[in-house]
Amino acid sequence: MADKHIDEISGVETTGHEWDGIRELNNPLPRWWLWFFYGTIVWAIVYMILYPAWPLLTSATPGIWGYSSRAEVAAEIVAAKEAQGEMLQKIADSSVQEILADPQLTKFATAAGAAAFKVNCVQCHGSGAAGGAGYPNLNDDDWLWGGNIEQIHQTISHGIRFQDDAETRASEMPAFGDILKPDEIKQVAAYVVSLTEKPHNAALVEPGKQLFADNCASCHGQDAKGNREFGAPNLADAIWLKVRGEEQIIAQIRQPKHGVMPAWTARLGDTTVKELAVYIHSLGGGE
Repeated sequence: MADKHIDEISGVETTGHEWDGIRELNNPLPRWWLWFFYGTIVWAIVYMILYPAWPLLTSATPGIWGYSSRAEVAAEIVAAKEAQGEMLQKIADSSVQEILADPQLTKFATAAGAAAFKVNCVQCHGSGAAGGAGYPNLNDDDWLWGGNIEQIHQTISHGIRFQDDAETRASEMPAFGDILKPDEIKQVAAYVVSLTEKPHNAALVEPGKQLFADNCASCHGQDAKGNREFGAPNLADAIWLKVRGEEQIIAQIRQPKHGVMPAWTARLGDTTVKELAVYIHSLGGGE
């Protein structure tokens, strides 16, 4: 066995490892570190005995105390539901107008509606309710079917063009490709564009205005500001849901796109729908 090597400067035995003439000192670990390490081993053994620890095929060892984090969470959920029961019952028994008249109910319904929105509505309207192409922004005051609390509740409850609900909001814009000539459609599109920006051909605006009055004003109004009874959008505010630009407007007039929104009462229940209505109304675009 080779003789032990002692470092000349520190007087500490080396491990025998050497790199480029540098030897590794064999300093012992500090006592406090060792006792702490041994303590963690003891703690692990005690924890394993008292709490669930070793995974089995379908469960885990229960431990002497039989603790279960899942059971604790389930108990907390039950307790939370019991605590919310009175408020939920009040919302179930109240109209949306009555909910808005009660500050405490409004606060509770807004918070609950925000949670329900994140689970059920963000897929189309976005996490901030700002919408996207074909999906309306719920933060502004541009509403197809009206933005007061009753109208919002009606829309969420029964949806839009949802075939499985007899009370759904429904309107259909005709396919004017079967009614107007191609040149006439371009004229109408030029007039619609002129309401908010400059069309490609200004000469088409005047004849388009007359065609609009004859064919479109019955739904969109003589001023093109829409009619919420029919879900006809305001064409004079530069807020576009399904189209952008003159070519897309021409395509929409020729063969319109019709959006569909589900009826949520059957899925979520009237209480949650009321909470959603109150939350959406609170975003700032409600009337």
